[in-house]
Amino acid sequence: MKVLIINPILYTSETDAIPKVSSIKDTMIYSLCMGFIKNGDVPVLVAAESYRPLKQERYPFPVLWFPCLFPKVCKPRCIPLLKGLGSYLREHGSEYDYMISSEAFSLHTLQGALYAGKKLVIWHELGAHNHMMRKVPSLLWYNFVVRLFMGKIPIIPRSEEAAEFIGRYSSNVLPVRIDHGVDLDKTGYSRKKENYFVVLSQLVERKRIDRILVRFSAFCRRDREKKYQLKIIGEGPLRQKLEQQARELGEEENILFLGKQSHESLMPVLGRAKALLVNTAKDNSMVSIVESIAAGTPVITTPVPFNASYIRKFDLGIVESEWGVDELNEICVHNERYVDNCIRYRDRLGNGYLAGQFNQVGGRLFQ
Repeated sequence: MKVLIINPILYTSETDAIPKVSSIKDTMIYSLCMGFIKNGDVPVLVAAESYRPLKQERYPFPVLWFPCLFPKVCKPRCIPLLKGLGSYLREHGSEYDYMISSEAFSLHTLQGALYAGKKLVIWHELGAHNHMMRKVPSLLWYNFVVRLFMGKIPIIPRSEEAAEFIGRYSSNVLPVRIDHGVDLDKTGYSRKKENYFVVLSQLVERKRIDRILVRFSAFCRRDREKKYQLKIIGEGPLRQKLEQQARELGEEENILFLGKQSHESLMPVLGRAKALLVNTAKDNSMVSIVESIAAGTPVITTPVPFNASYIRKFDLGIVESEWGVDELNEICVHNERYVDNCIRYRDRLGNGYLAGQFNQVGGRLFQ
């Protein structure tokens, strides 16, 4: 099948100054495109010019870079308006078997609905209203734009939370759930674990990494002989503050800041960890959780990420609002069981499996 994937925002930016990267090959949507390639399909990715990497890259599928209009109002990091997308869909839409557009609350999905609605499926992640401007734009969008212009377009939620939310505004929500995935060919797993935990995250306020440091330190104080470490992979404005906190806790030798790592470098570290630690205050589905489970590494998390529902259901780790020393001890004592569960579940997270799910929906609806 030939599939157009409209996903302008390739990675998360905390500010309007979108950080430039040297490659997009570590992004979730690139992995999904590679899943279609594995299945013998022809994916074409639509992306915003603001996310074009610094270095020129070659991809095994076409990437169409569209400039963003009115960036001060239609901010590229959250609601980009792509110049020329409507014209492209009108002229080339017939060339595709079907199209996937990310998020119902997006201008590019509205363009897709207007110019290619008969071949469009929406892949929806959000499970609550956007808080921008006291939720007013979001409330207007879902109550009027979604109902009027997207009512006949099938929607695939990425989680149960997303399904419940978008189901308030659309009667065309499909029963299938398709979460983020990973390239299993690049994501090996390990049953052999070492005495350390991992944080894989931007070092920003909403991730609440400072609380992870406090809980890890309390865990270490319970039994110093075991000599556990915490390895933090990622960069952000809070790095110096967190490093200072580690020193104040007396854990500077046990809390290691590894900085930003390539996917190739971080996966072996993640794969040998006892667990991935997540304490986020605000997130939807987290790719880092998917990568951890695929690597055979269980997760300790708050209920905030939408991944929490299947972590509970399939016993892939521990979900607690205020997890702490007891949960860290539990994940170590019964680590083998959690690891086995993750390894059994990992095939369902492969990008080829997810692309196949999309094709089943697309083939049924549009052929």
